[in-house]
Amino acid sequence: MALQIEVELSNRRYPIIIGQGLLCDPNVWTSCITGNEVLIITNSTLAGLYLARCQAALANHRCHTVVLPDGEQHKNWNTLNIIFDALMEQRFSRDVTLVALGGGVIGDMTGFAAACYQRGVPFVQVPTTLLAQVDSSVGGKTGINHPLGKNMIGAFYQPKAVLMDIDTLATLPAREYAAGLAEVVKYGLIYDSDFFDWLEFNISKILAKDTTTLMEMIARCCNIKAEVVAQDELETTGLRAILNLGHTFGHAIEAVMGYGEVLHGEAVAIGMVLALKLSVQQKRLDSSVLARTQLWLMQVGLPTTLPTSDVEALFAAMQHDKKKWASQLRLILLDRLGHAIVVAVTPEAIKLFLTAEVHHVEE
Repeated sequence: MALQIEVELSNRRYPIIIGQGLLCDPNVWTSCITGNEVLIITNSTLAGLYLARCQAALANHRCHTVVLPDGEQHKNWNTLNIIFDALMEQRFSRDVTLVALGGGVIGDMTGFAAACYQRGVPFVQVPTTLLAQVDSSVGGKTGINHPLGKNMIGAFYQPKAVLMDIDTLATLPAREYAAGLAEVVKYGLIYDSDFFDWLEFNISKILAKDTTTLMEMIARCCNIKAEVVAQDELETTGLRAILNLGHTFGHAIEAVMGYGEVLHGEAVAIGMVLALKLSVQQKRLDSSVLARTQLWLMQVGLPTTLPTSDVEALFAAMQHDKKKWASQLRLILLDRLGHAIVVAVTPEAIKLFLTAEVHHVEE
């Protein structure tokens, strides 16, 4: 049985469909694709696992496939141009629908390509990782990385639909699954304390990938993100910024360590711990929330401490963050469990905080 969540925007809506066996169901695909032309974009790891199922379900369409190299390090202009080359070489019209079959990297690049090709064509998100299912596939953020900053080049461009086949999580490596759980717990921290309690209570079922538990967990994450995006689609009011808890620190960690060396979810986990520590330090948050979060992250196999002592490099990377305002950084902090706030922090305060954290880790 599939669950369906509607993302309500000011001028349109689109469905998130969560279930089992969706990739093989032609009826599900037909409900999401109106034209006859389809370009599937996937990567070298996933092509052997799921591509044939999608192609069979799309047998009545003119379907072409692009297989990209796997990894965050390939989320760049050169790889993006492979998609554009295929669209041009196959002479696809504006009726083509791009299908993003993969994790966050594939989804972000496919969405960006869809936003740009002939000034905009439809695309469908088919996230195959937990992180993509609960976060990057929902909300319309697309883009690529630049050597100086993550996701600095992109566009807001909403998908026509999001298909989440949870059967894909069965083949997801343990490290990738854990990385997705970082984005899961984020929703409890920033928006729903009851959900955080639920995550603590159901941790054994979550780790066992219990089907009913997964469906409920993913649906709750998508509902929260849909609610936030509906209120602030383009990040104009500031509400959507709360979804970036831990990301300013996390993106800096990724840039310093090298994209792909530290998974995005791992970097976010460390970043959330740093954000909560800063919240406690500024006397905004009770330390028990930090302790509970650290314990949960460690129990699911995620890192909670900085993987580098290079404060200067981290600090420099944070200066390229999209959330920078004037001379200050806008960080997402907590003032209580389930409620996030946007706080402007001076560069000097950030540098002192990072220095103290590095010294604490080394002791």
